[in-house]
Amino acid sequence: MADVRLEGINKAYGTIQILRNVDLIIEHGEFVVFVGPSGSGKSTLLRMIGGLERISGGRLLIDNEVVNDVDAADRNIGMVFQSYALYPHMTVRENLAFPLRMANVTKAGIEARVAETASLLQIDHLLERKPRQLSGGQRQRVAIGRAIVREPKVFLFDEPLSNLDTELRVQMRVQIAKLHKQLGNTMIYVTHDQVEAMTMADKIVVLKDGNIEQVGSPHDLYHNPASRFVAGFIGSPKMNFLSGHIESAHATGMGVKLDAGATILVPVQPNQSLVGKPITVGIRPDDFSPSAAEKTDIGIEIDVDFVEHLGSVTYIYGNAGRESMVAKAPNAAAPSRSGKVRLAASPADCHLFMMNGNALRRLHAPANWS
Repeated sequence: MADVRLEGINKAYGTIQILRNVDLIIEHGEFVVFVGPSGSGKSTLLRMIGGLERISGGRLLIDNEVVNDVDAADRNIGMVFQSYALYPHMTVRENLAFPLRMANVTKAGIEARVAETASLLQIDHLLERKPRQLSGGQRQRVAIGRAIVREPKVFLFDEPLSNLDTELRVQMRVQIAKLHKQLGNTMIYVTHDQVEAMTMADKIVVLKDGNIEQVGSPHDLYHNPASRFVAGFIGSPKMNFLSGHIESAHATGMGVKLDAGATILVPVQPNQSLVGKPITVGIRPDDFSPSAAEKTDIGIEIDVDFVEHLGSVTYIYGNAGRESMVAKAPNAAAPSRSGKVRLAASPADCHLFMMNGNALRRLHAPANWS
């Protein structure tokens, strides 16, 4: 295992800045996921750690050693990519053995490591097949095996599941998570899929336009997003955003008047300088209830456009005035695909975002997930 430290990392292609002053510490044995929209710099950052892209500025340390100028082959890193990159003329056994042969491992050592890796990934029965005889999920396991067999300090995964269908993606997510638990190595994983990030990561790094927006556990990012961007990116369906302005500041929070008409007291860190200024209220779809349980709850009436049935849960899509809305259905009975539904939300579940997109700190953080 090894820790990875990025200190003021920059990447530029000529005058085009891709990454800006990235500071990040990845601890021994952590499973860290880089997530963000296309063009955010997540894959470039991963490739810089792997030695496939040169660093324009800053320092990269692996196991307390500066590796800026160390070749990729000498960093003791295992990499798995979106394309499986298997040798088509070689069997699975030969594909797994190839990196060990290049490292001059003895024949007995190669046989032992290949057998151990194949058993770990449950591909023992595939060793004599060639890649064209394998399914997509099997090929991906072989690609992972080729990284594992070298016994690297750090594993890098660059969107490894994007070529698989939905069912296989779920299976491979579980497989990779189990591997991390068994091996205990440091793993860094890039994806644009926030569901993958939420289900697999110990720590998520959210990137936007070459900058880190927020670093934290899945729980932290979901319940305490640092910005409107993070709030909208993490969570499916995405958070609802309602316009309003600050009417007052109190020790217990900020008084907000919604454009829709309701006035609420949101328990966030008070800031007197914001009184009279525009604000955005964020509410997650799952935080709505069928009707106001308390007098302080927000009541919102939605004109229903579409109802999405997902088996165990149903979501309502519609509009509250000029605001697009999505909410978890209030009860087991399927609502009509048109008409109106009245919902409520507690101010304690609301988030406030200033005009610059930054969140006001909540006074009462939700308890950790079990």
